[in-house]
Amino acid sequence: MNKKIIAVSGMSCSHCKARVERALNLLQGVSATVNLESNCAEVVLSKEISDETLKKAVEAAGYAVGTITDL
Repeated sequence: MNKKIIAVSGMSCSHCKARVERALNLLQGVSATVNLESNCAEVVLSKEISDETLKKAVEAAGYAVGTITDL
């Protein structure tokens, strides 16, 4: 399993948190939880998924992505 932290900007409420989580969790092989206070998503990958794919999913939900860090 591979873990990543994605910095997400533009979230301000629990609805925002849910939208980002839903967008990421719709990707096959992704389990994501979002921390609204730190504006980060913790992502566990059960298969190889590119950072660009993760970024596009978050952006499609309407939010901006900062850094993506491997854990």
